[in-house]
Amino acid sequence: MTRAHTVAKKTFVSREFLVFLLTGGFAAAVNWGSRIVYNIWMPYSSAIIVAYITGMITAFILAKLFVFKSSTQSTGKSVFFFTLVNLVAVLQTWAVSVGLAYWLFPRLGMNWHDRDIAHLVGVAIPVFTSYVGHKRWSFKH
Repeated sequence: MTRAHTVAKKTFVSREFLVFLLTGGFAAAVNWGSRIVYNIWMPYSSAIIVAYITGMITAFILAKLFVFKSSTQSTGKSVFFFTLVNLVAVLQTWAVSVGLAYWLFPRLGMNWHDRDIAHLVGVAIPVFTSYVGHKRWSFKH
């Protein structure tokens, strides 16, 4: 076993997961920021969905280019599975965001940027489920 291989085994997370976090973080920022803009023209709940789609397109491009470079799957198949994985993730994001903004935060008397914070938490929730789904199905080698 080489020294580099031994060092790689000792790390807590893989390089691939770290790059996934960075590119996913950027896509999440696109998602979150675009929701604020979309919310000017549409209701909060709808803006969450449209912003998620914007972030999803960003995430697919970045994941294909920088994270799952060794994928041998066709782009069409990757898009199909990427969309399926993200349907689960958008449900998680929507449920958490709306649940916090309309149910939990009002009961706690929290109203300072309540929708922004709720959406930020909602966007962060599916990080791990999305990584596993994309690794196993969207960008399989």
